[in-house]
Amino acid sequence: MKVLMVITSHSELGNTGGKTGFWLEEFAAPYYIFKDAGAEIVLASPLGGQPPLDPKSDLEDFQTELTHRFKADPVAQEALANTVKLETINHDEFDTVFYPGGHGPLWDLAESEKSISLIESFERAGKPIGFVCHASGVLRHVKAANGEPLIKGRKVTGFTNSEEAGVELTDVVPFLIEDEFIRLGGLYEKGADWAPYIVEDGKLVTGQNPASSEGVAKALLAQLA
Repeated sequence: MKVLMVITSHSELGNTGGKTGFWLEEFAAPYYIFKDAGAEIVLASPLGGQPPLDPKSDLEDFQTELTHRFKADPVAQEALANTVKLETINHDEFDTVFYPGGHGPLWDLAESEKSISLIESFERAGKPIGFVCHASGVLRHVKAANGEPLIKGRKVTGFTNSEEAGVELTDVVPFLIEDEFIRLGGLYEKGADWAPYIVEDGKLVTGQNPASSEGVAKALLAQLA
């Protein structure tokens, strides 16, 4: 079993002067879910190398057993520091793909032609695809085989408007996932703010927020079993 994890390379939080990137828990939890299941994991990002960590995700309040495990794991840290460039990736080599969130993907991966075509290739091949929190936003330009938005008429979730308001970034992000998915015809669902909420629609698996990252990874593994 071979798993691709695609991580943002974007570090600037709009024009605020603040920093963003990937959210630590959303990387660490799925990484170890996959690893402990015996998967071979390849980490990729648009620019390759070390992806930027959202500094807020490194605060003590947001640490979990699996983020602590990552911080004590030099092999995992080395892998993350040396992500391969996304342009070198071929979907044929992988069984599934997972996108961790953080706000970064809204700027780079959501607009990346390589990422869009890669997701479309996985989808056409009937392979499970998973996205959590802000990474769900990378689906905004992805098309189904009929040329319609991939999420049109399909159950999907992602970071909610109220969660975005809770972190006071409603006016900073390039788009709001909840609004965008509804605009595209997605059957957007959500649970309570900050609580785990995972939606499966065929091979498409999405999670609402950081707490949902473990559940999305487990759902992908279940589909591969």
